[in-house]
Amino acid sequence: MAGSRVAHATLKGPSVVKEICIGIVLGLAAGGLWKMHHWNEQRKVRQFYDLLEKGEISVIAQEE
Repeated sequence: MAGSRVAHATLKGPSVVKEICIGIVLGLAAGGLWKMHHWNEQRKVRQFYDLLEKGEISVIAQEE
């Protein structure tokens, strides 16, 4: 036997660590976008109630 070789499993495809890192990055990006959307909606609601409190707008339709 002139040098027997042991068959090792070769890793083909993406690595687990790389997939975890990509998942974390995508999760943080999606979370950031969601928070920006939430803050924008909060700002709109706060602005609406401020205008309502000042009397600049009304939710009751004016009678003609």
